Amino acid sequence: MNQQLNSIDAARLAVASLTAAGVRHVVVAPGSRSAPMAYALAEAEAAGALRLHVRIDERVGGFTALGLALGSQAPVAVLTTSGTAVGELLPAVMEANHAAVPLVVLSADRPSELRGSGANQTTNQIGLYGVHVRCALDVPAGTDPSPFVARALAEAQGASGPRGPVQLNLAFRDPLVPDAAAAPVVAPAPAAASISGGALPERALQQRIQTTPALPARTVVVAGHGAGELAAVVAQHLRLPLLAEPSSNSRFGPNAVAQYRLLLEHLGADIERVVVFGRPTLSRPVAALLARTDIAQVLYLPGPVAWFEEGRRREEIITTLADLLQFAGTGEPGWLERWQAAGTHADAAVRSLIAERSALNGLHVADAVWEHTDGNLVLGSSNPIRDADLIASPGWHPLEVYANRGLAGIDGTLSTATGVALATGIPTRLLVGDLTFLHDAGGLLLGPGEEEADLQIVVLNDAGGGIFGLLEHGAEENLERHSGVVERLFGTPHTADLGALAHGYGVRHTLVDSVAALEAALEPAIEGRSIIEVRADRANLRALHGSIKASVSRVV
Repeated sequence: MNQQLNSIDAARLAVASLTAAGVRHVVVAPGSRSAPMAYALAEAEAAGALRLHVRIDERVGGFTALGLALGSQAPVAVLTTSGTAVGELLPAVMEANHAAVPLVVLSADRPSELRGSGANQTTNQIGLYGVHVRCALDVPAGTDPSPFVARALAEAQGASGPRGPVQLNLAFRDPLVPDAAAAPVVAPAPAAASISGGALPERALQQRIQTTPALPARTVVVAGHGAGELAAVVAQHLRLPLLAEPSSNSRFGPNAVAQYRLLLEHLGADIERVVVFGRPTLSRPVAALLARTDIAQVLYLPGPVAWFEEGRRREEIITTLADLLQFAGTGEPGWLERWQAAGTHADAAVRSLIAERSALNGLHVADAVWEHTDGNLVLGSSNPIRDADLIASPGWHPLEVYANRGLAGIDGTLSTATGVALATGIPTRLLVGDLTFLHDAGGLLLGPGEEEADLQIVVLNDAGGGIFGLLEHGAEENLERHSGVVERLFGTPHTADLGALAHGYGVRHTLVDSVAALEAALEPAIEGRSIIEVRADRANLRALHGSIKASVSRVV
């Protein structure tokens, strides 16, 4: 009969396997059943093998780990005790699933003899995350967890399909604290963390283009979330208009058209072909374009992705650059120039219109934030990322743009941005609305001695959910019948004092009331944590966007 490991030695072996697989960051939420892992992780941190980040709220911890994984492009683990703590990670796991982020859940559990017995803080934790994890492994108490960890980390990094979250359910028996007389298990030397591959070098791409026959065509390149710079390079070399979302990280260069979603109404009928990079999620005009059956479309997927199921997209899937180039063709004479001219006129019209408005709005804020950010930028869901999509100039691009577009929720955004800033070590700016900020306000809580990120949070505070006023709910005919219902159930107004909240968490707070004041507040280097609050009125938001659309229509 094999000798059983005590809980501390089993935890040390688990940590050794994690570091050997490239884990450099672990977020720890406090708990008793997870104590063996906590002690083993503390030993590993003292040895310089990894960095720990302590968060008392497991949901905050899950999204912090998600941001750490996004920023480091490597697997990151989050440790919880048993019971409801494991369930608190579900939102982060769901986002990691659809965004293909290697999030490693380390859920502590009771041993098998206590399960189902009514023991305190004990439930069935296996399979809790269902289809949202690449694998869920139950590690019995007393066994060597090393092979379980190795398998889970391989799955998290794409061994059987897209990268994504995994669960290691680690059972521990008493005693849960180290024996002072026992020698610790020696961890193997850590392996190098995995880094995602970059885009094809531009010279190699140019050679492909020169050797691939291509006919003139009225093709557009749509760059959704995560498309990467390859989309911009392809569009530029093929002389094609580039319709790039802010978090595509390809919204730069002369081919990128800022107000593309307003121009599709005027130029979209002439489109013959569409090449899609990444995952477009932001605008209904692009969704309508991709739903058309009269134009040929391809989706470039050189590897597996997690955001759709096979057979559920109408685009033809292309996996090689040669096939993509042959399909796309080169822009027919004057095609790119039409889009560029229309884009120039539309941009001037939008900027002229918002310059006439003295009251601050989301477009003022998104424009200033984009132009003043030379480090990382994280964009919150709802209106902020859509405001950036409408106004952000392709003539400037932050170092890297992040957004939780896997499921596009507002939860965990402050924590995600914190993780990005900590992992990269680069000053990071976050743009969010007030509801997104309040939803994750607990992400501001930091214990004494915990590492503080260089993170500036810009909050557009219009006292509720402004995006619903731009949807069907805000239409005049609907408001005539349901205005009170729409404001209460969708607008969700509040009177929260963000300055007092920031003070309670020990975070610097600045309130601005003009574009000049906002730009002045954005100018200094980002050091430590700070909040810039921009108060706005959402009452006229629908009218503003209607005026913008009409203005663009006139000039185009």
